Amino acid sequence: MNKVTFLNPEFFWLFSIIPVLIGWQIWKRKAQTATLKMSSLKGFEESKSILPKLKPMLFVFRILALSAMIIGLARPRTVDISSQTKTTKGIDIVMAIDVSGSMLARDLKPNRMEALKKVAQGFIEARPNDRIGLVVYASEAYTKTPVTSDKSVVLQAMQSVKYDNVLQDGTGIGMGLSTAINRLKDSKAKSKVVILMTDGVNNSGFIEPETASDIAKEYGIKVYTIGIGTNGNAEFPYAIAPDGTFLFKMMKVEIDEQLLKSIAAKTGGKYFRATSNSKLALIYEAINKLEKTEIEELKFYDYDEKFRPYVFFALILLFVEIFLRNTIFKSFI
Repeated sequence: MNKVTFLNPEFFWLFSIIPVLIGWQIWKRKAQTATLKMSSLKGFEESKSILPKLKPMLFVFRILALSAMIIGLARPRTVDISSQTKTTKGIDIVMAIDVSGSMLARDLKPNRMEALKKVAQGFIEARPNDRIGLVVYASEAYTKTPVTSDKSVVLQAMQSVKYDNVLQDGTGIGMGLSTAINRLKDSKAKSKVVILMTDGVNNSGFIEPETASDIAKEYGIKVYTIGIGTNGNAEFPYAIAPDGTFLFKMMKVEIDEQLLKSIAAKTGGKYFRATSNSKLALIYEAINKLEKTEIEELKFYDYDEKFRPYVFFALILLFVEIFLRNTIFKSFI
């Protein structure tokens, strides 16, 4: 009965009548039976029939029938609820990540690239209803994962992002942005977003960032820009030791914030500066809140009515009571 609900529970108030009926039955019990006063019963043989003792059962049947009718009126039923969700406003997102050597700087822990990957993975997992793609760039750019709804593919691609000298070192912000735009320009999504992350100054590539931002605006693509790096100096890799490890030294952090602000403002996005791991996490939380996907939830209710057995039980009891009252117990009424 845990899953049983009642459509009309107000009918349970009718149970308050039952104590009144029982009290009335007890009070009127003697009046319902004919009596005869005699000076002596010696001339009558004592009856051994149990029918007089069973006669009150007729009233019990009527009370049980009334109770069953009240429960039936309250409409007991079970419900099976199933729900479906559908995205009413889909968002396509491309994350453009700078993979130049400077992303190994240690001002974020353990370095900028690993800190970014950890936060970006959480962002991807928090958007199950959107399509996400991944672009990496240094002096050149390429698509690591096209826009897809398969989050496992995107997460696997994000985990494999690293500095491996496949791309010529440098920072081609225009190249990264234009490659991301190329992945979104034919998208049919209601909202198209690029999250552009860099830690330096545009110094490579044959496409100017201003030109790329103009193209993004033309295609209705919003660009959120993130500058990664602390204020002042940080440990940067400057050479590779004979054992293959990087050598680090303190160098000045240079980020073209003016350019990143311009790109964001032109496309309707917003610029953020991540100077620490915690601030980087807060930036992604802010973007997650700014770009909300509208979800419509459809619920389907399958009701199974349970009142019929109570009604049938009540009718059977009433039939039994009427039958017994007019047959076996007829002589006692």
